[in-house]
Amino acid sequence: MTEGSLACRFCEIATGKGAAHIAWQTRALTVFADHAPIRPGHVQIIPRAHYPFFDDLPEALAAQIITLGQRIARVQKAIYGVKRVGFVFTGHDVAHCHAHVIPLHRADDVTSMRYFEAEALPKAQPRVVGAAEQAAAARELAHALALEGVE
Repeated sequence: MTEGSLACRFCEIATGKGAAHIAWQTRALTVFADHAPIRPGHVQIIPRAHYPFFDDLPEALAAQIITLGQRIARVQKAIYGVKRVGFVFTGHDVAHCHAHVIPLHRADDVTSMRYFEAEALPKAQPRVVGAAEQAAAARELAHALALEGVE
């Protein structure tokens, strides 16, 4: 683990100093609505401690993220009526390990466009979800997780 940087947006969110719609928190993890969601309900799971990359995580903490991601996915299926939920560890934009949990409505919601023929798919339209909808999705997820007894 490294000390969080003042410049790390996710450290700020994890400590309550950064703006985010928090859906859930444990002693080790924070779940918040993605700032630029692919779909409504798209959330991120971050460790509260600063680990720059996925391979920096202790195995036990990685397991906690995956387990919480599975619980969120089950709830998202019920909330959004989807059959699949994407779970992706990334670290491209912010060097603070994070996992995206995304209700999948279309095959290209999380898949790289390089796997598709250019003619096969229409040009992707930007998916814009406003702050009010992000906040509502975070509240709905928090309520559903509480009902499921998630700790």
